[in-house]
Amino acid sequence: MATMSIPTPTPSTRAVVASSASASSATMSAATLTPPLLPARASNSPQLTPTNLPKGRRRSSSIHGQHPPYSQPHTAKIGPQRTSKVSQKLKILPSPADQDEESGRDVYSQVTRIKDTTARRDAERLGKAERAHLPRVTAYATANAYKMESMMKFLKSRQTSRGTAPKQFDECIYTPFSYTYEARQREQQQQGQRHGQSGDLIDPGVESSEVFLFQYGVVVIWGMSMRDEKRFLKDIAKFESEKLGEDDVQVENFNYYVTSSYQPRIYNDFITLKDGGNYMIKLSISHAIAQSVKISLFEDLVDNTIEDTKSIPQDVATTGKVNMSRRDIMKHIGELFILRININLQFSVLDSPELMWAEPQLDPVYQAARSYLEINQRVSLLNQRLDVIGDLLQMLKEQMSHSQGEHLEWIVIVLIAAEILVAVINVVVDLLAGSD
Repeated sequence: MATMSIPTPTPSTRAVVASSASASSATMSAATLTPPLLPARASNSPQLTPTNLPKGRRRSSSIHGQHPPYSQPHTAKIGPQRTSKVSQKLKILPSPADQDEESGRDVYSQVTRIKDTTARRDAERLGKAERAHLPRVTAYATANAYKMESMMKFLKSRQTSRGTAPKQFDECIYTPFSYTYEARQREQQQQGQRHGQSGDLIDPGVESSEVFLFQYGVVVIWGMSMRDEKRFLKDIAKFESEKLGEDDVQVENFNYYVTSSYQPRIYNDFITLKDGGNYMIKLSISHAIAQSVKISLFEDLVDNTIEDTKSIPQDVATTGKVNMSRRDIMKHIGELFILRININLQFSVLDSPELMWAEPQLDPVYQAARSYLEINQRVSLLNQRLDVIGDLLQMLKEQMSHSQGEHLEWIVIVLIAAEILVAVINVVVDLLAGSD
């Protein structure tokens, strides 16, 4: 297994990518753990939420067998089609304040090659059991778009009861949001801020749950429990435009923790932060996660299209006929064009958000998260699959046009034959009349 050491990235370069360690070795590492990494917390015990996607899924996108906040669909689902979800990929998040740890060239590394011993130890120890003790990061694609002006008014009206302080960054609204805000304020006044146990490298405490609402119908929630996430989704449902059905909702699940012991990174869907209160860093990561969950919806739609059209080549090969009407073929072609427009021209899936131009120091973090989520590769794969389906449908369209042309030719031939027959009859009749 070839590995390379990780140099320190500069803000102008992209973060490094780590190749995936084998699933078996990661399982053995997790099996050798002794006590859990963190003590359980009653208030923030995140349980990762799987997703409900458009009908036609073939396997589940749930993480570690937990149940979604929506009703379970009748069919299995695929989920986000990225290798980092199962391959334990490591991605360093560039930090402008720390330039002495690694350089900016892109390399691949296994967990065993992480230079920092504490970082390596935590990376090996983080596994399924630790997810229940760490705060959650969950992204939901619930609609085609959100009504941002109405959403902003709603959030401003909850400043006293939920601790909101909404700020809008182009296509995104950020705000703290907590259903226990008033109770926590009273508790903090009486007891002061609670701290983690001495000697813990990871601080499981969450300053406040935060939400990032994106105009294209995606919300990224940091630090809420599953129950509060479900409650928040119900609260914002009235601001959804072209709401997705329960079986169409797509979800991405992560966990995060805060530590100052080593450089921020993403490994095995665990996000490491140095400053849990820096919402701009979270905003950069949330942009990439929101794009990823939107792409997951497109991946599902493409899978459904493939499922609907996969029998066409077999029918043509066995019968030599196309059992589809011209109208159905044109409808499929139109759906493909809509998908391609949505993927490539809308929802800022391909382009960097406007925020990265205004705040260039955030772009390396965004690019690192985007690389971890394999957005460019997934979009490229989507376009390739759409090209194949498009070629098939275009071939069918041409075949239908050719068949229609042949049909018209036969009509012309029949008409000419009829005209000849009439002319012959007239000649015969004239001859018979002349002979009389």
